[in-house]
Amino acid sequence: MTIRDCKPGQKVRITQVIDRREGNWQSEIVGTIEWLRQQKTGSWFTHSKDDKLWLYRVRLKKDDGELTTLTVDPLMRVDVLN
Repeated sequence: MTIRDCKPGQKVRITQVIDRREGNWQSEIVGTIEWLRQQKTGSWFTHSKDDKLWLYRVRLKKDDGELTTLTVDPLMRVDVLN
């Protein structure tokens, strides 16, 4: 399953992978999806909407109430928990 198949209210475990020459770094985040949408960055990008670079981002609310926003990338893995 990809993050784009998920919906707000679903509890998920997201594994982010940073590909490195010395070996991959992984981190896991568990939380409930608050939203999933495109957001523009501060980077300039010609011929795109508002001349900005747009990225998919997901906002999670962890069990302790902490909010975290992640940028969706091709190495991201998603497991639905509920």
